[in-house]
Amino acid sequence: MKILISNDDGYQAPGIQALANVMSSFASVVVVAPERNRSGASNALTLDKPLSVTKIDDSVYFVDGTPSDCVHIALTGLLDFTPDLILSGINQGQNMGDDTIYSGTVAAATEGYLFGIPAIAFSQVDKDWVHLDSAANFALEFIKANVNRMQAQAPYLLNINIPNRPEIKLNELKLTRLGKRHKSEPVIKSMDPRGKPIYWIGPPGNAKLAGEGTDFHAVEHGFVSVTPLQIDLTNHAHIAAFKKGWE
Repeated sequence: MKILISNDDGYQAPGIQALANVMSSFASVVVVAPERNRSGASNALTLDKPLSVTKIDDSVYFVDGTPSDCVHIALTGLLDFTPDLILSGINQGQNMGDDTIYSGTVAAATEGYLFGIPAIAFSQVDKDWVHLDSAANFALEFIKANVNRMQAQAPYLLNINIPNRPEIKLNELKLTRLGKRHKSEPVIKSMDPRGKPIYWIGPPGNAKLAGEGTDFHAVEHGFVSVTPLQIDLTNHAHIAAFKKGWE
């Protein structure tokens, strides 16, 4: 089995290194990831400048672009094979609810999915790596348990969030839907050294839709959240309503 791994925290991030290490015991792994942290890059492709690729060794490359750039370049010219599976992460911090729209971690997996390859985004809840080994081992066991299904079924896109807990305290996984947040907090305004106003994007809002069945609810109770995603943004219910007004 051949696996392509990317992320949005950069190729030197502990999360991607842990994921590549455990997966290397099971499959042939190649890492193609951003040269630096590109969190929040979403599905952006770099079209206004050429991109450079630096080879560390035969299994690790970094790109001066976005997570989507990395996977796109890997699949359309860099690699001489088509991966059986694309993994993204392990991200430092959750990607749940509305966060998935902005997430570079989810975007890297999405890019692979758009090429017809099964793809999974892994994130660890909370902004530290205390139990990274737990998350990496879960990812490996999840792949081992589902590899036959991955190869037999049509390509799919999964978003998996793992509580930051020791393995012994991780509950089983739950299939979930995306929750929803309140609107984000206000921007944080400050001044640069020349006295010019600058703005930092404020923190995300609290979960608004976080009841049972959502990703927020699952991880809060110690379960690993597994959410199947789709790309179709069409509001099918509104098609009929607008059609009536225009006929």
